[in-house]
This record gives sequence, C-alpha cells and structure tokens, in this order.
Amino acid sequence: MRLDAGLVFLSDSRTNAGVDQVSTARKLNVFEIPGERMMVLMTAGNLSISQSVRQLLSEHVGVAGYSIWNVPTMHEAARLVGEVVRLVHERDAKALAEFGIDFNVSLIFGGQITGERCRLFQVYSAGNFIESHNENTYFQIGEAKYGKPIIDRVVTPSTSLDEAAKCALISMDSTLRSNVSVGLPLDLLVYESNSLAVTRFVTIDERNQYFQMIRTTWGQQLKTIFEGIAAPEWDAAPEVAASRPVRVPLPDSLAPATQPPGPLQSFAQQFGSKQQ
Repeated sequence: MRLDAGLVFLSDSRTNAGVDQVSTARKLNVFEIPGERMMVLMTAGNLSISQSVRQLLSEHVGVAGYSIWNVPTMHEAARLVGEVVRLVHERDAKALAEFGIDFNVSLIFGGQITGERCRLFQVYSAGNFIESHNENTYFQIGEAKYGKPIIDRVVTPSTSLDEAAKCALISMDSTLRSNVSVGLPLDLLVYESNSLAVTRFVTIDERNQYFQMIRTTWGQQLKTIFEGIAAPEWDAAPEVAASRPVRVPLPDSLAPATQPPGPLQSFAQQFGSKQQ
C-alpha cells in the first residue's frame, strides 16, 4: 500500500509444488542503505524464478550503468527490476517450457530514494510495470481475490499507517481462511515516509497475540453484523407481478405433473420495492 504517510508491505511465506510439496519461503526482501534508500521487493509465482530475480537484482548492473544500490530514482529502479526479469526469462524460459512449466512470476516493488517521494510498482512476467497513484493505492499479487474487498472499502491515501497495517492483516486473514496455498508466518513491514530505513518490521506466526485477536474479533464482528441484517421477504406485494423461473418442458414421453405448481414467490422485486 502507498499512503501519504508511507508504505505498508505484507507477504505470506507458503510455497507449494503440489499438495505433498508444501514449504516455507520468505517472499519479502529489503534493499537498504540507511539514510539514503530503502526498497522492498515482494514476489509471487514460481519460487525458482523469484529467487533468481532477487539474487540477480542484488548484483546486476543495468544497461544505463546503474545497480539497485546506486540507481537515482525509484522509476529507474523499477526499470532495473524489469530488466532483470527479462534476463532471467531469456536464460530460463525455454528450458522451463520444455518441461511444461510456464514462466510465472509477479512482483511488488516499492520504497524511497533520497530526493523523491515514496513510490510503489507492480512488475509483470514480461518485465513491464505499472505504478500506484492516488486512484489505486495498493497492489496485490498471488491469491489476491479473497482479501481484496476489505482494502477497497477502507484504504485511501490519507489512511494512517497503523490503520492500513490492521486492514492488511484482516485482508490476509480472509485469504488464509479461504485458500490453503497461503500460510503463516507473515512478514509485515511498515515504512514511514522520509525515514530512508526500515522503521517497523515483524514476522507473524500462530503465536502472535495481536494477529490471533484480529482473527477472533473480525470473525465475531462479521457474524454480529450479518445476524443484524433483516432476513429476505419472500411474499410478493399484491401490486407486484410474481417472477417466474425458466422451466424446462417435460419430454412428450413423460406424463404432465399431476399437481399444479406451488404459488410463486418473489424475492428481488419485493425486496427492491421496500428499498425505494
């Protein structure tokens, strides 16, 4: 997440190559020269590709003569990340394809370099990238769909770092509950703008009391809110024509139903009329 106050990064650590090959691998990496630059790279997709990109990025000098350690702007740094992704593709993609393995990697890259604001990018398998702006304050990679709704409803550029971190953890908890390919421990990094060094970092496992509180409280509150919403009303109002389902005609070889169909009920029309 890119906010007015800084950046929030959260990643899980589960990787798998099938149901019997589940393991833990750290997916959040920091490139830091305290007081001068702080950059974070998070990865998803094929683990061997991700690790190759991370290692090569730490030592690669790009066509412009810069490395990740001296590149002057975050945009140029993102271009360097894309350049490295293409180099790994050139080296490995053909061999992987011969074994039926797609070149699958996606990355979130963000941070701050002296002299400019915090910036955040999403980098694709082709090495191209997009940047976060106020209209789109965050990126998700990997299993993103389960935890997306809460972020869309809560986070804006003016959200505080603590609130954003809490929202990120709730979002991740939703993903953990719905997808077995995502798992603890989590790496949470919160960066305060203009600090030019990691300001807050924690690895969260099943023993973390705050995360356990979030899991319990969020579930309880959702259930309470759900129970407080009125049940559907199925009886159609007299002035509203009852809707009819699409009934498949009986084959000629079958006798027609001996009992007439039950009375039709309306849900959408009746519920909609009460909202007007």
